Amino acid sequence: MGKWRMPDLYRAPFPLYTIKVDPKTGWVITAGGGGASKTGIKNAVHFLGLELVGDQHCATLVHSHDTDTRATMNLAIGGDVIAAGQDGRCSLMRFRQRQTRGKAAAGGGSEQGAARRRAGKGGKGSEGAAAARSNVSEMKDNTTQISVDTFGEVQSDLNPQDPLQKCVRFSPDLSLLLTGGTDGHIRVWEYPSLKEKLDFKAHEGEIEDLDISPNNKHLVTVGRDFACSIWSGNQLAMNLCWHEKMPQIAAKSYRYMACRFGKVEDQKDNMRLYTVQIPHKRDRKPPQCYLSKWDGQNFLPMLTNPCGTEVISTLAVSDSGTFLGLGTVTGSVAIYIAFSLQKLYYVQESHGIVVTDLAFLPDTPKGQSLKGNNEAAMLSVAVDCRCQMHTVRNRRSFPIWLVLFFCGLMVVGAVLLLQHLFPGFI
Repeated sequence: MGKWRMPDLYRAPFPLYTIKVDPKTGWVITAGGGGASKTGIKNAVHFLGLELVGDQHCATLVHSHDTDTRATMNLAIGGDVIAAGQDGRCSLMRFRQRQTRGKAAAGGGSEQGAARRRAGKGGKGSEGAAAARSNVSEMKDNTTQISVDTFGEVQSDLNPQDPLQKCVRFSPDLSLLLTGGTDGHIRVWEYPSLKEKLDFKAHEGEIEDLDISPNNKHLVTVGRDFACSIWSGNQLAMNLCWHEKMPQIAAKSYRYMACRFGKVEDQKDNMRLYTVQIPHKRDRKPPQCYLSKWDGQNFLPMLTNPCGTEVISTLAVSDSGTFLGLGTVTGSVAIYIAFSLQKLYYVQESHGIVVTDLAFLPDTPKGQSLKGNNEAAMLSVAVDCRCQMHTVRNRRSFPIWLVLFFCGLMVVGAVLLLQHLFPGFI
């Protein structure tokens, strides 16, 4: 695809930094804000109801949870709990749905029943939102509402200057909560007791990203110190080297940006690790970024491909492990095939500024129903306050009879051509 403005699924009144989809309900949970500065920009977590109308997705703001002076920069979902990175702390919030009847309160703090943002131009969506808010007191609220309660908090970063949690994950079995921050430490808590299990220095400088393998056996971390490390508990197992067979890549000319484990389609016991490498320094002629695939058991490199000169800002993997999503600092969004690392979908500068997070719709019954006639559907958010939906239509295959028919025509055509060029050939 060329350079054009994607329609907005939803537009928030604050910069968006993170997005996830609840597998059970299909709610889209996105968050951000203006931080502690007194700019008038609020900090909140927004719950969106996602629908598929025909072949168009639309979103409704179901609930807004105010986070006071702290903007949520990253989050993870574990069951009905959100782990939200806010400054140097990880706040744990439980969300529940409840049914209510009667008139909605006008101007309520939760912004229940706020405007439905349909796919279309942002300006029109904003006008519709204002009209809906002005009439919210007249609306009958018979839909599901959400309540959010904060029940716990842990100190996830101890940087004395500017503490900031950079990433957070729940282990697949929901027994562990893991965080990384600007102080270079990985912290692991038992969940749900929040008893500290591990605290170790993983990198010099900031932690950029982390992930844990599906069997809880290995932890992978990415730091600004050029390292991507594999850990067993707090013991370093190995450091990855993506350019070992690429002598043209100078040492420390690239650094790791992101890491994600992913399933292998139709191979239940196998898994892959995906990493993104970006240039350490900007040049007048921008160098390529790279996407790498590793064996998820022995961490041997399998494939590395260039993925464009736009600097990658975020990485996502679909539930099935079939697709990879990439966002860039220039606002572009791409979807790649995980098997071949080939680009399948691309919109240049889809957002006006850095893409901060991506999330594929899950492979749950609810997620499948929301995909419609699409192989993949992925949400993106950015500092421009916009949330967008990116879809890959089901790739149609030709019926076998049609393929055989065309093959037959080609054979007949070849015979006729030879007969014309060489009379008496047959």
